[in-house]
Amino acid sequence: MNTDDSAPKSSLGRGGRGAALLRALHSLPQQPNQALAESVSPAPAVPTPCVSGGAGVQDDSSGTIYSSLGTNRGALISQLLKNKSALLPPGGDTYDKQGVRPKLDLARGRAAHLQTRLIDKPTAQVGAQSLSSVSQECRDYSSSVTEKLQQLSIQDTDDQVCRQGTTGTKLPFLSNWIRLSLKENKAVFEYEVKFVPQVDARNLRFRLLNSMRDKIGSVKSFDGSLLWLPIMLPNKNVTYTTANPLNKENVKIEIVYKKQTELDTSVHLYNVLFNRIMKILKLAKIGRNYFSPGGAVLIPQHQLEVWPGYVTAVNYQDGGLMLCVDVSHRVLRTQTCYDMMSELCQIQKANSKILIVKQFIGCIVLTRYNNKIYRIDDILFDQNPTSTFTNSEGEEITYVDYYYSAYGIKIKDHRQPLLLHRVKKKELKDKDTTKILCLIPELCFMTGLTDEMRSDFRVMKDIAMHTRITPTVRYGCLRTFIKNVNDNAEACKVLSDWGLTLEDNVIPLEGRLIPPEAIYFKNKEVEGTLTADWAQEAGRANTLVPVDLKPHCWLILFTQKIQQNASKFVGMLKQVTRIMGIHVGDPQMVCLPDDKTESYVNSLKIFYHDELQLAVIIFPSRREDRYSAVKRLACVDLALPTQCINSRTISQDSILRSVTQKIALQINCKLGGELWMLKIPMTGLMVCGIDVYNDPARRVASAVGFVSSINQTLTRWYSRISFQHPGEEVVHGLKTCLLEALRHYFKLYHVLPRTIIIYRDGVSDGQLKLVEDHEVPQLATVFHHFDSYEPKLAFIVVQKRINTRIFASMSSKRLDNPPPGCIIDHTISRCHWYDFLLVSQQIRQGTVCPTHYIVVHDGTKLKADNMQRLAYKLTYLYYNWPGTIRVPAPCQYAHKLAYLIGQNVRKSPAVELCDKLFFL
Repeated sequence: MNTDDSAPKSSLGRGGRGAALLRALHSLPQQPNQALAESVSPAPAVPTPCVSGGAGVQDDSSGTIYSSLGTNRGALISQLLKNKSALLPPGGDTYDKQGVRPKLDLARGRAAHLQTRLIDKPTAQVGAQSLSSVSQECRDYSSSVTEKLQQLSIQDTDDQVCRQGTTGTKLPFLSNWIRLSLKENKAVFEYEVKFVPQVDARNLRFRLLNSMRDKIGSVKSFDGSLLWLPIMLPNKNVTYTTANPLNKENVKIEIVYKKQTELDTSVHLYNVLFNRIMKILKLAKIGRNYFSPGGAVLIPQHQLEVWPGYVTAVNYQDGGLMLCVDVSHRVLRTQTCYDMMSELCQIQKANSKILIVKQFIGCIVLTRYNNKIYRIDDILFDQNPTSTFTNSEGEEITYVDYYYSAYGIKIKDHRQPLLLHRVKKKELKDKDTTKILCLIPELCFMTGLTDEMRSDFRVMKDIAMHTRITPTVRYGCLRTFIKNVNDNAEACKVLSDWGLTLEDNVIPLEGRLIPPEAIYFKNKEVEGTLTADWAQEAGRANTLVPVDLKPHCWLILFTQKIQQNASKFVGMLKQVTRIMGIHVGDPQMVCLPDDKTESYVNSLKIFYHDELQLAVIIFPSRREDRYSAVKRLACVDLALPTQCINSRTISQDSILRSVTQKIALQINCKLGGELWMLKIPMTGLMVCGIDVYNDPARRVASAVGFVSSINQTLTRWYSRISFQHPGEEVVHGLKTCLLEALRHYFKLYHVLPRTIIIYRDGVSDGQLKLVEDHEVPQLATVFHHFDSYEPKLAFIVVQKRINTRIFASMSSKRLDNPPPGCIIDHTISRCHWYDFLLVSQQIRQGTVCPTHYIVVHDGTKLKADNMQRLAYKLTYLYYNWPGTIRVPAPCQYAHKLAYLIGQNVRKSPAVELCDKLFFL
């Protein structure tokens, strides 16, 4: 741009790349070996913004001013054509001192096109075939112009977003992805299969089609209506006739050709092939994955056993067709449903039915006679194994006789009730019908862990010894799987029939390690480390924004038995908060006569007043109904932050200080305080988090948690909740949530954010397109509610439940977990999505799982490095943990909000709590 304010200004073009090109042309030497004019300054690192159509372009060397001739690059070319003599040396050709013409280099792209226009004649490019019609003089002129153009340095102001980042230290990694090699000249042919007369039974369709093996071949894949073959049939439409094995009537089978697909686009077929391979390897399917019953590990002290297995998925990634293999474990109980029912009847005979229904409804059970899992939807106390049902052949038969004839199993107790399972509609061929299955309790084994087991440290520790395997052990399991497949002739034949080969090793990768972030407290800066842990500093430094607890403006509820624990807790809380810069006054101590739910609820109502800041409730034991009642009253009716504590956590003097420190930090957040911050270079930024909580057991409304930042440092948050139909993952109420968040932001700062980045949790691969088409347009319509408001919007899906694993090959002897800050954005990333994998957390047991970020919509045009760095920064800002977490802080806040409201409160919280982290 012209820096002389006194020079007249007029417009040429739009002031973009063309203007920059013109300035560069006239700033070059006009004679051989001539030095640049002193007035020409080096090009800045960042190009000066140009005003569209307003500012003129001035020749800095000659002072020539060009008037406006239009608003495009054609105007610039016209001016250059008129002044092309300035580009040519006097006398025409340019020679060096020895009289040798300089060697020409290749001019490419716009440079070649421009030099052709400048001399009004075609240009011969070096290395290309000469045109006989082009004179030697034109080639000499072209030589001079080419040299000048090659010296230009033009910066593009419309940089495209690159999908791969470049910053950080490069490190070698291994993954659990294995490449699948494809044979050339192989394809998949898709056919539609029709049966005349219509055959509804799916298993009968398979039997009828299998009778045609001599005509269509033994290598095929059939789903009941579509048929895939590795060869093409003689005719596109063929018809065969066969006999129905049930009624001996003739059935006509019409096979109609649909299309031919390449091997790299038949991912669904390859997943079917690997399901066959799993069965060949003698693995049992439980749910969606395959496990090895022969490799089961017993944990007899807890009546548990662990089945090892594999999770497989074929996909077409950036690096080609690949198979993802991960080691999985299924925890089963050796206790049957009948055993549990007997125990419940002994505990309380009068209310045994109520206890059984409460214990079993919603649980998943395994029937070992067929290795299938079922969800218990009801208990049929009015039926037993002697009851009858209609089998597939239309005969009435008792459950006792059925299990003996089908599986050779003798049912012992003929008086036990039956377990009812309702088959999901998506599993039925006819969606309008309903189907139920009745199960025998003594043949059903419980799966998974109860809440009591999960809260038992010894149980979880014993299970973790078998399930949390190190990267070295996990890698060894992958090598074993590859060997088992490649050494099995039948498994290899399944692949080779379709032109596939499984390679012998996993895919090596080159990743990047971005530097750790520095943490800023009120009076201290903590340098970032590779462990990404600042627990000690969090308990010793002053919090960023402390909130004092005034005397008698907060209360503690407890029972007589735990009064001593409550007194110790108050004394320790005053000690630890003094170091954090928080002043804690004396609380109002309320001793309850008993631990009934009504006692806690009534006490909160009685002792509540307008100046009350906080209520701390110390429960003698864990009870979900009591916790829910207290939270519902405090969050909805009283708009009061609460801190619920189990007395066991503060009963041990050895850990009381560390536990109280964590509680103190959590209380400060619930009152609106801030603990620490990072450097956030972007201004006018709002980040949001969205998550959905579903409760499949109770089938109640799903809760949608929405959390947005409301300050520059991303340390204060605004939350909203919405409800929708049970089981729905796609959110319909985003418009209202974002609108309220923007209004609150404007109320605080009288300005709206310029950039909005939304992190969406809980979206599977199959829902990505649905979210892009449904949720993103919702958000875009919100901006119309404000005058002339068009912010930059990005929508990023965060997936943490993925099967991809990354191993760091730090040494030759063993594999390690990658340190926090490792990024993979190539080879195993998606072909058609802008995505990357980020390891943000440090773990001490097992193998770390990276988080998958998919940029569904990007209107910010941020560089990939900046997008990745921002995601990593946000993992530092979750105030419930003094370290990095797996997902960005707004996602985790939205998860905590949705879980609390959906599981316990089940109502929208009071508006007064929306700008506080009351849900931690």
